[in-house]
Amino acid sequence: MTGHKNAVLEVAWTPDGERVLSAGADKSVRAWDAETGAPVKTMKEHSGVVNAVCAARCGPPLLVSGSDDGSVKVWDLRSRRSAATFAERLPVTAVAFSEEGDAVFAAGLGNEIHSWDLRAGGLSLTLAGHSDTVTGLALSADGTQLLSNGMDCALRIWDVRPFAPAERCVRVLEGATHNFEKLLLRAAWAPDGGKVSAGSADRQVYIWDASGKLLYKLPGHKGSVNEVAFHPSEPIVASCSSDRLIYLGELAN
Repeated sequence: MTGHKNAVLEVAWTPDGERVLSAGADKSVRAWDAETGAPVKTMKEHSGVVNAVCAARCGPPLLVSGSDDGSVKVWDLRSRRSAATFAERLPVTAVAFSEEGDAVFAAGLGNEIHSWDLRAGGLSLTLAGHSDTVTGLALSADGTQLLSNGMDCALRIWDVRPFAPAERCVRVLEGATHNFEKLLLRAAWAPDGGKVSAGSADRQVYIWDASGKLLYKLPGHKGSVNEVAFHPSEPIVASCSSDRLIYLGELAN
């Protein structure tokens, strides 16, 4: 799939598996036909590098993007223009949709995670706890918990249910690191919700169980591990690195 004029900083699937979404340093968000590789839609309203993109899990074909221009934009693949824009004070480096698709989460250089309500058009929730830039957000399979990766070298799991207790950070995971490179290291949940993973600057692949116990610290890469992804059904993880390699690793059952 070719068309971006600069680095591609994040890719995501639509729930039906028919489209691939991409966020680029060329200030564009793009949708591609997964079978043919042909471009389907190019979205160019951002005025800065687009760092993150995520598709809604259900409902209309919506996606959300976050940019260095400090904006969070919601797009409908059936429409020419963006459907909604939310203004953050600082560059946005990570985004995610809520389970129902009626809210988006966004975070970046402001350290806080914000939830924006698509129906009301305003800020509905602020999650504070990170002391440095948030580089990755991932929603659990059941939609009740949000995982965040921060440059403060901590991952946090948040309870994002509507009527959760006031203290929404339920767990802090340590081990994975960030360094002077300031890369956008992502985070992910296993499909069954039992494990989480994170990119790390120390060249290791980190995997914890959801209770916070570190299960794996896998060596091999010769550069920063930028993202780790779980296989949909098998005990296998894929990791991508600044060493330009992708590794597949098998986990013990």
